[in-house]
Amino acid sequence: MDKQVKIYSTPTCPYCQRAKAYLKEKNVSFEDIDVSVNREAADEMVKISGQMGVPVIVVGDEIMVGFDKNKLEELLISS
Repeated sequence: MDKQVKIYSTPTCPYCQRAKAYLKEKNVSFEDIDVSVNREAADEMVKISGQMGVPVIVVGDEIMVGFDKNKLEELLISS
């Protein structure tokens, strides 16, 4: 898998933890961006997703709000 993966998250978000655990389980490297301490990253997340909720997962050029294992799997294997 050569797509860049980013996850905008917070330490207290259970869905963020599940998403990161899933990516680790699949041996997918990702950049974890903690928006609770990084205001610029939080602003960027809202700009790209239109949402303030986490997680926001970016796989290549695709953006996913929330954690849906099946959709994330599709994004990881597509193109």
